[in-house]
Amino acid sequence: MKKDIHPAGYRPVVFKDMSNGECFLSQSCCNTKDTIEFEGETYPLIKLEISNTSHPFYTGKAKLVDTAGRVDKFMSRYGKTLKK
Repeated sequence: MKKDIHPAGYRPVVFKDMSNGECFLSQSCCNTKDTIEFEGETYPLIKLEISNTSHPFYTGKAKLVDTAGRVDKFMSRYGKTLKK
């Protein structure tokens, strides 16, 4: 590999899927103040709303992931017309 091609601050970081709690270690230069204990070491933490472990395309399960109440709002508006 070529030396000095990554930006300053490129380091190991733990990404955590907040919908199911899964964590994985990768490298990033994103800034964060949170830290987490992962495999006996302390790493910076980046929180994700969805990842490949919870996304319906990768899991094969059609589940609704609603973080802002959009599904409830839709069902209150159009739910009556969908039922026949």
